[in-house]
Amino acid sequence: MRYGYWMPVFGGWLRNVDDENMTPTWEYNKKLAIRSEKIGFDLSLVAELNLNDIKGEESPSLDAWSTAAALMAVTSKLELMVAVRPTFHSPALLAKQAANIDHIGGGGRLSLNVVSSWWKDEATKYGVHFEQHDDRYARTAEWLSVVDGVWKQDHFNFDGKFYKVADNVLQPKPATKPRPVIYAGGESEAAKNLIAKTCDAYVMHGDPPERIAEKIADMRRRREGFGLGPMIYGVAGYSIVRNTETEAKAELSRITDVKQSAAGYHNYQQWLAGTQLEQRVSLEDYSVSNRGLRSGLIGTPQQVLDRVKAFEAAGVNLLLLQCSPQLEEMERFAEQVIQPSR
Repeated sequence: MRYGYWMPVFGGWLRNVDDENMTPTWEYNKKLAIRSEKIGFDLSLVAELNLNDIKGEESPSLDAWSTAAALMAVTSKLELMVAVRPTFHSPALLAKQAANIDHIGGGGRLSLNVVSSWWKDEATKYGVHFEQHDDRYARTAEWLSVVDGVWKQDHFNFDGKFYKVADNVLQPKPATKPRPVIYAGGESEAAKNLIAKTCDAYVMHGDPPERIAEKIADMRRRREGFGLGPMIYGVAGYSIVRNTETEAKAELSRITDVKQSAAGYHNYQQWLAGTQLEQRVSLEDYSVSNRGLRSGLIGTPQQVLDRVKAFEAAGVNLLLLQCSPQLEEMERFAEQVIQPSR
């Protein structure tokens, strides 16, 4: 199992807790990245939103790609999975930018998390065209074709509905061969077919291991149908590790005391309207993003270790964690879960 975490570019993950003692600043994220690779974490996902959907639109959030470039320069082992939304980035220009960051890290440490946009208000406020769900995936399919093409060959041409590239030359090519790993997630048919056909890894919202096993089996069938080999499978999860189950449950109660007047609630409603999730999302899920609580990484160290083993048995290669306050909780998780598991 590889262990990753979400970089707190939004200043926290709890929509109903105002101050989590994790500021959305370069200094805090730099400190976290440097420390995390020393204590055993393998990867960090740097999310991309120009507005803060967790703490509210008026709150600060860090830019994903400039932050990732800076983090790559101050770390030595950590993989940085940087989110990218095709509607916000020209594919050839993003491919150039990503290749450069890959070289800054020495190769093998940059990966992409391709996300089809869901937040209409953000797109409007930043002057970006917002498309309906399946149209976004059609655009993403072309976007991925261009990125893959310019990474792998020079004098590349592409003539599609959304993008046109003529005689492109991108040098230097990425240091990672044959290309940086491309992760993506989604639960609609359009999303799953696109990911199975064009990506290297499938990342899922939190769910129990038995449900994740079903999803992995489904994606494996799709991959085989396209004549492609195995994928990487990642799952989001919110971790609470305590010495006793009673202490863990007390912390769970604290963070799920949902306040519908919280600044991020309106954005959460837009997210629900703009996605095609397989399950009804509860107000408890509102308090922690990405259905992280459903993964069940909550309890004593042994209980959490047992849950990790269950995910491994289901076929999961990567856990993507959120926790709060992040630095302190990651220290605890590393000492009590990561180290005993290796």
